[in-house]
Amino acid sequence: MDQWKVGKLTLTWLDGGVTHMDGGAMFGVVPKPLWSKKYAVNELNQIELRTEPILLQGFGKNILIESGIGSGKLSDKQKRNYGVHEESVIEESLEALGMSAGDIDIVLMTHMHFDHASGLTKMADGELKPVFENAVIYTSETEWKELKDPNIRSRNTYWEENWRPIEHQVTTFNESFEPLPGIRMIHTGGHSDGHSIIEIQTEGTVLYHLGDIMPTHAHKNPLWVLAYDDYPMTSIYEKQKWIKPDTWYFFYHDAVYRAVKWDDQGKMIEGIARPKD
Repeated sequence: MDQWKVGKLTLTWLDGGVTHMDGGAMFGVVPKPLWSKKYAVNELNQIELRTEPILLQGFGKNILIESGIGSGKLSDKQKRNYGVHEESVIEESLEALGMSAGDIDIVLMTHMHFDHASGLTKMADGELKPVFENAVIYTSETEWKELKDPNIRSRNTYWEENWRPIEHQVTTFNESFEPLPGIRMIHTGGHSDGHSIIEIQTEGTVLYHLGDIMPTHAHKNPLWVLAYDDYPMTSIYEKQKWIKPDTWYFFYHDAVYRAVKWDDQGKMIEGIARPKD
């Protein structure tokens, strides 16, 4: 668990677990000899993708971005298929900060795929219950509608156990929305039809979390999109629109960097490294 202070804000990455997903799927049509130079791959052709929610403090509320992979909810088969070597210990991470899950006021969800939303619920007393029982959970209206009525492709990632127990906590939006002054959620589509990004402004500095249209620093090239993307051309367009020079981008999945900044030639000029385990 590590922190980054920028402007008046503190970003703390909580221990939300890890997946290891197929590298070819994560880089789509990009040949392995190219993407493997940018991001490490193991002998199973898998890349490490953290699922570490970001606790955002400094706006007068305790805000969580994404929710982790959850704990005690995945079968052995799912753990094997998704390369889950560690599950979430979010509540323990919060305890180390002198907090509890009940102290989270807001949860911002870029989208509701299982690797982002499984941490929203947990088994307790033999039933599924909310983890962040006092939080308002924000996601786009498009995402929420598809999650409740998934198609033949998306039903594999929108799991009822991740949304049914928290549906009374959810507030949706169309196009863009400010949950608090200085924070904006923007519906982009691309990775999923309802995918959103998060823009944060603090003391003249602008930060972006592009969710899964840029899950790691190695996905900066607009053409390097995921085979998992439902609308890859939308992902390309949105990356062209939102990836800007001299601007901070922070990550939920990246196993190497917490945040990076590039110049107008695409060269990394600053990076906040993720501590090695």
